[in-house]
Amino acid sequence: MYSIYTTGEVADICKVSQQTVIRCFDSGKLKGFRVPGSRFRRIPRENLLQFMKENNIPLDNLDSGKKRILVVDDDEAILEMLVELLERDGRFEVKVARGGYEAGIITQEFKPDAIILDYKLPDINGNQVCRTIRSNPGFADMKIIIISGVADPDEIADLRQAGANDFLRKPFQIDELISRILHMVQV
Repeated sequence: MYSIYTTGEVADICKVSQQTVIRCFDSGKLKGFRVPGSRFRRIPRENLLQFMKENNIPLDNLDSGKKRILVVDDDEAILEMLVELLERDGRFEVKVARGGYEAGIITQEFKPDAIILDYKLPDINGNQVCRTIRSNPGFADMKIIIISGVADPDEIADLRQAGANDFLRKPFQIDELISRILHMVQV
């Protein structure tokens, strides 16, 4: 899935000619930017979505239909297991991050529907990741499920206050995790 599209890609997605896309861009109906030093136009995903909604263009060709999940954990075994099981389910597109800072970078680009976030990360803790995500209005609908072996009620309350939507204690059943994801992101 792209975050920035060419006029040709937009034409394919919207089922119109590239010339129509260029006219919409040049008239200001389709927002985007020109590549410096060239004639090329680029359309960010958010602008394309807005244009498609405003013009009643079906979104079917834009998304795979899969929900985007970011798994954030520093334990390689847990990452591998979650990626394999979520991808095998077939309803999810999965990316991973091994720390909080990497999660922030990937979140900006990937824009996941849900984040499965380990509480104890090597660089920053889950509270800070939640606060950072919740400070961005563009991520208001993003769901955050904290997974952790720590189950102190005060820490769980702090995580929820920081912006976590749910908490799941390790070890957990993958069926339980998938059920919670599906409940939150409405697959």
